[in-house]
Amino acid sequence: MNKTLFISDLHLTESRPDISKAFFDFLDNQVTSELDALYILGDFFEVWVGDDYQTDLTLKIAQELKAITNKGIPVYFIHGNRDFLVSKKYAELSGISILNERTVIDLYGTPTLILHGDEMCTQDIEYQKFRKKSRGWWWPKLMLAMPLFYRQSVAKKARERSKASQMDKAPEVLDVTHDAVIDTFKKYQTHLMIHGHTHRPKVHEHDIDGTPAKRIVLGDWYTQGSYLVVTKDAQDLIFTDFE
Repeated sequence: MNKTLFISDLHLTESRPDISKAFFDFLDNQVTSELDALYILGDFFEVWVGDDYQTDLTLKIAQELKAITNKGIPVYFIHGNRDFLVSKKYAELSGISILNERTVIDLYGTPTLILHGDEMCTQDIEYQKFRKKSRGWWWPKLMLAMPLFYRQSVAKKARERSKASQMDKAPEVLDVTHDAVIDTFKKYQTHLMIHGHTHRPKVHEHDIDGTPAKRIVLGDWYTQGSYLVVTKDAQDLIFTDFE
């Protein structure tokens, strides 16, 4: 039976070879002739300071993804809050297709909204201010014009500030809000939504003006593998332990 795969929040980095191995194992096991497409919904990398910074790991990932697309299986990518600077150069290297941050796809006959999900965490005012600035037209251009060492320094300090900030915030502040979810469903006129970001994998049921809607939240890969398998008959969240 044909299937489509969704992953998010792997936070791939050289300092976590166990996650990298789990990802490559996932590709070996799940990329079969029945695969229609692979969707990566943001925070694929722990940090991305520009396509001009490449490591053995990012090059191997590109090689593996390119091998998939060379088989005629598309790989789609949506930016997350950690890797929104992934751009054309790496897309060409890896064969991925970069989608708009909110995209409606036809998933076996069901219109489905896919996104990273961070814009629905509207109670985190501090982060939303940064998000608005970082997704603007000028900030990415300004950052990418800076020397690579400077961008790496900025990214390191930003991660440190983010970790410190999250420690002081209540869990509900870091999660999506009900109103934002409902508004997003209505704006895109869908009744199925798939996203990541919150690291709280779960299938949520919603009511949109009397019509049932489903929201599937993907899991992170900090302690186990996590992915969504969709067929024409089912949507299954799968978790696998690291070897």
